Order: sequence, then C-alpha cells, then structure tokens
Amino acid sequence: MAEEKIGFVGLGIMGKPMAKNLIKAGHQLVIHSDSGAADELKDEGAEGADSHKAIAEQCGIVITCLPASPQVEEVYRGDEGLLAGASEGDLLIDMSTISPLVTKEIAKAANEAGVKTLDAPISGGEPKAVSGELSIMVGGEEEDFERAKPLFEAMGTPTHVGEAGSGQIAKACNQIIVGIVLEGVSEALVLGSKAGVDPAKLIEAVSGGLAGTKVMDQKRDNWLEHDFDPGFRIELHHKDLGIALATAREVGVPLPVTALVDQMLQELQVKGRGELDHSALVTVLEDAADHQVGAETEGLS
Repeated sequence: MAEEKIGFVGLGIMGKPMAKNLIKAGHQLVIHSDSGAADELKDEGAEGADSHKAIAEQCGIVITCLPASPQVEEVYRGDEGLLAGASEGDLLIDMSTISPLVTKEIAKAANEAGVKTLDAPISGGEPKAVSGELSIMVGGEEEDFERAKPLFEAMGTPTHVGEAGSGQIAKACNQIIVGIVLEGVSEALVLGSKAGVDPAKLIEAVSGGLAGTKVMDQKRDNWLEHDFDPGFRIELHHKDLGIALATAREVGVPLPVTALVDQMLQELQVKGRGELDHSALVTVLEDAADHQVGAETEGLS
C-alpha cells in the first residue's frame, strides 16, 4: 500500500471509476462526499473527510474531477477549499475540463502560496475511465508531472503538453475533433439509413477504411440501439466547445465548423436533451430528415 494519502474530489460518471482504479493500484484515498459513490469507495477502503480543506490538510496530492469552472473555483478557492488547507510543496491536480484562463488564475494563486498545480483533463468517456485507459493531457511543470505520473498511469496514458493551461487547451482541441466527428457520422448514418442501407452494415463497411474512428467504435451501439444513456453528456460537450470558441476568440482563430456543432448541441439542450449522451447529436439530423436511424424506409425510388 502506498504511504502517501491521495485526496480525490468529484465522484461523478468519470471520477468514480478513476478513483476506484487508484485504489486498485494501491493508493490510499481520502474523499469528501455524501453520495452513494462515496459509500462505494469507502467500502473499498477510502477514508472520509469533513471538507475539501480537511482533505488538503491530510494529503500531499489532491485530484479533482468536476463538471465546470465554477465548481473548480469553489473547491479550490472557497473558504473551506483546497487552497485553504494545502501546505507548501503540496500538489493539486485538476482533471476537470475548464477554461484555460481559470486554470491559470488558480495556478497563480496556488504558486503564490507555494502549492504546485497541474491541469490534466481527460478523454475517453466512461468506458475508458472504467478500464483505466483514459488519455490524459497535462499542463504544468515537468517535475510535477513526473511526481504525478504513477497516479496518472493508474488511470490511463498521460502526455505532458506544456505549461499551466496547456492541458486545457489540448482538451479543447480534442473536443473539437470529437464533436465534428460525431456530427459527420450522424449525417452519414441518417443519409444511409433513409436511403435504405442497414446502419449496422454501413458502420461495418466504413470502419475498415479511412473513415474508421474510435468515436464510431465506442458510440456504435448508442446509434444502432438509439440508446443515449450518458457516458458523456451533451451539456458537458456544449460547455467544452464554448471553452474552445472562447479560446479561439482570445488568440484569433476562426472555428466555423466547431461553431456549427456548438449550435446543434445548443438546440439539443433547448429541446430538453442536454442530459443525454453526446452521441444523441444524431437526433438533430433525424428531426430535420423526419427519419430515425434504423427505421423502415422505401429508400431511393
């Protein structure tokens, strides 16, 4: 069993399996939550703490995995937050996907107190979180990355991409690619299905060529079964594209197709579908075509 205790904050769809993999790797976790997920982790050996401040007081390294910038700011900078309890030399690792500007502000506040930080957003969705095969994009100092590497390797494959904030920028780029691929596959499935091609056969046919992607491999059953239980929610992907677009405005880069996908995700939220998996992007196109993927059709006449 590893001697140093590791704090973990954020036991959602991604955070819970990540925390479980750290326990499996022999790390002693300290958590603060009243959720059922916390009870599961305590049953597996995690310790409870009364506040986020108390976690930081007990642990030299704390990991956070939270929904968005406001939650991260509160957990780090609130009166009972991590920075209130952290000591000089401690390392705080944020694996949330948030604004690079917020990340840099938190890093600056931490550094002024002698506390180290890494931004380490993740990609791979719930299946990869469970299997410990996440892609982890890390910004911060190289020596801090090396210190955290054994923890990252219990959860996936880490890549150090640059200074503080760089991990968040890499994640924004990742979300651009995933969003555009989801939209492209959705267009192809609705077209193929309404024109009379079996969607399962269509996916099989194109997966072996240049069009084959991990997105299609992972989301295949969502589309074919029209099952959009969330592995990664529409509302979170919409938030992520907002970060990408804001960053692009800051540095002067046009993102025309990203903006289109962002609006499609906005439409889904307006229609009350924000809690669905982001593969439900296909339903925007189904609505427009008046055709559900896999439904019977007369095809080409």
